[in-house]
Amino acid sequence: MEYVIGLLTPFIGTTLGAACVFFMKNKIKDGIQRALLGFASGVMIAASVWSLLIPSINMSENLGKLSFIPAVVGFFLGIAFLFILDQIIPHLHLNEKTPEGPKTTLSNTVMLVLAVTLHNIPEGMAVGVVFAGLLGDSSTVTVASAFALSIGIAIQNFPEGAIISLPLRAEGNTKRKSFTYGMLSGVVEPIAAGITLLMSNVISSALPYFLSFAAGAMIYVVIEELLPEASKDDKTDICTWGFAIGFAVMMVLDVALG
Repeated sequence: MEYVIGLLTPFIGTTLGAACVFFMKNKIKDGIQRALLGFASGVMIAASVWSLLIPSINMSENLGKLSFIPAVVGFFLGIAFLFILDQIIPHLHLNEKTPEGPKTTLSNTVMLVLAVTLHNIPEGMAVGVVFAGLLGDSSTVTVASAFALSIGIAIQNFPEGAIISLPLRAEGNTKRKSFTYGMLSGVVEPIAAGITLLMSNVISSALPYFLSFAAGAMIYVVIEELLPEASKDDKTDICTWGFAIGFAVMMVLDVALG
């Protein structure tokens, strides 16, 4: 049961954030949105370091001075994976008018949801791989550290859900439709986590690579999408503070609960 709760926690965060559309009339102010994107970036970077890359290196201690190899290899594979998805899936980023990826007849609303869905895939994989580590009886991954990652991602998913549902409502969609799209953007997380967990028998022998793979994928999202959006027009101060707070929150969760 604890595994199910752990896998669903990030999705619950997205759903609660999307539900803000029932209580707030307008879309999030630009400054607040930048701060929230910075916060999400800080959480993802801290999670990548403390919950994924460091455990990956620690699990490879038997390689001696080459213990960094699984972390480096998995890291670049994760970045390459997200880069490929970015090229083949049509999507539209928040506050942008030109979609990315191949040409399509999909609506802007659907492509906006696809953009957030792309962001959520590595987060789901990250949660799934740490819980797979528990199934594999890894001494490096504990129940507390796995839930620390799950809770940290859920916290940063809350504003992400609101960032999706509120602009959709402002464009004239009904509250229910805006909430549904915001919620659906997070469905991929428990799916990705579940698939990763089901692969636990394979993952157990290559866990360091899977951990760093998830880290690389998350860092790609931060550098390619979140930070550029949060710091555009050279307005970086509020993004920087949001990043710092998010990083500190995830670091405290991981160290205190891990």
